[in-house]
Amino acid sequence: MPRRSVMFTPGDRPEMMRKAPSAGADVIVFDLEDAVAPPNKDEARAAVREVLADPDFSPDCEVCVRVNPAGIAADDDLHGVFGNGKAARNAAETLDAVMLPKTEDAEDAETLADLLAERDAEVPILALVETAAGILAAEEIAAVPDVDALVFGAEDLAADIGATRTDEGTEVLHAREQVVLAASAADVDAIDTVYTDIEDAEGLHEETEFAIQLGYDGKMAIHPAQVAPINESFTPDPERVEWAERVLEAKRDADAEGRGVFRVDGEMIDAPLISQAERVLAYAEASDEK
Repeated sequence: MPRRSVMFTPGDRPEMMRKAPSAGADVIVFDLEDAVAPPNKDEARAAVREVLADPDFSPDCEVCVRVNPAGIAADDDLHGVFGNGKAARNAAETLDAVMLPKTEDAEDAETLADLLAERDAEVPILALVETAAGILAAEEIAAVPDVDALVFGAEDLAADIGATRTDEGTEVLHAREQVVLAASAADVDAIDTVYTDIEDAEGLHEETEFAIQLGYDGKMAIHPAQVAPINESFTPDPERVEWAERVLEAKRDADAEGRGVFRVDGEMIDAPLISQAERVLAYAEASDEK
């Protein structure tokens, strides 16, 4: 399923976590990192475990938890969410992915994968690259078998390198493109950075459209109101959907005739365009399901 919208919800707000699926995001992320103050970490871990273990909590979206950076803190988070007992087992069954912030090298992702394996929680890792080291190591991070997506964090990156954030985003453009290239090379998803002005729907739409032009598969959201504009931006135009349907129909005919290349609307179609058509239909179907 496409990850068009990836929405964060504070891990110490159980009522918000229970309501999160109603926002329509493809992925909801219960945040144990930045959204939770240090004194509230244990409370948040217990709250996330309780919500995940609740039999009445059965969202039709991907459910993810953002742990703290790899190491002792991440281990504490996983112990809190996947500790012992029936509730912990139920929580593990509900969880679909884990997001790792400040991923700076392959070892960080491998360490988290080992911690998950110790708890029999074989779920994919969404690696958040948001430091200079992480951007430079994006290719090796994406190549870790358990990593299923690279997530670009522009705000933390700007702070790390001492850049001044601008509306144009030229100060992080190179890094933004690097994440897409690394994700594409490893055949994993690329998820774009947050848009911090939650009241500027038009600006969010424009930035999401630009992210799509760069090759991103989805975008993070920090408020439920941002989900619809993001999903709409990733929804293909009807004309594009019709083109994709014609391409895949022609492909079936070509396969039956043993041809690898064929024409649609006067255009020569080969493997890259077939992949584009499949992607268009996948995003169209995701839009229909929400």
